[in-house]
Amino acid sequence: MNPPLQRVRRWLLPLRRTPLHPQWLLGSQAGTASWVGQHAQGRVLDIGCADRWIVPHLRADSQYLALDYPATGGVLYGAKPDVFGDAGRLPFPDASIDTVLLLEVLEHLRHPEAALPEIARVLKPGGVLLMTLPFLYPVHDAPHDYQRYTAHGLQRELQAAGLAASECSPTLGSVESAGLLFSLALGGMAGEAIRRRSYAILLLPLLTAVIPLVNIASWLLGRLLPPWPALTAGYRVLAVRP
Repeated sequence: MNPPLQRVRRWLLPLRRTPLHPQWLLGSQAGTASWVGQHAQGRVLDIGCADRWIVPHLRADSQYLALDYPATGGVLYGAKPDVFGDAGRLPFPDASIDTVLLLEVLEHLRHPEAALPEIARVLKPGGVLLMTLPFLYPVHDAPHDYQRYTAHGLQRELQAAGLAASECSPTLGSVESAGLLFSLALGGMAGEAIRRRSYAILLLPLLTAVIPLVNIASWLLGRLLPPWPALTAGYRVLAVRP
């Protein structure tokens, strides 16, 4: 990565929870953590565990198992798994897991059509898959970003794998999602201007002012207008093995 761009990203990190940051509208992981804490129980398998951030939010009596893929987990995320493995060939017996977590991971699986049946195989009858994934969001962690799904596509894939989706809800409202994309586009183009050392760097002060305006306006409108289910930044899915 371009050294000046690296410095800018480091400077932006402390601003992540303020409207000055292009990703502010995404919010924190607290909502996902609370949702997982409500539903996860028993033996919990976290596929794509990264730094095991979800552990403090699980029930005290849970048995946590962390799995990540060596080619991406160790290099991109500093993963700390109990086992390195492939989601398409899980190293666990049939019907041995109560809860599977797949948090912002499905888009990074090269063969999701193999991973979802494997998840169904290792889940006990009545066991649950808790999954979050992006829908309208830029390519990230390239080249390991392979797909996006609509809610209907997710239903199709889960059904084909032998899982029944009992919840599929947007993770962000439509106005906030549109504002997020605009802010990310502005931030991404600013990053490109820095990387290329383009004359467009002269516009950076303007972008610094526009991004928080877009963020705040989107947040306010999202509280005044009803959400449009067809447009969201991502989905939260709870699926059950019958």
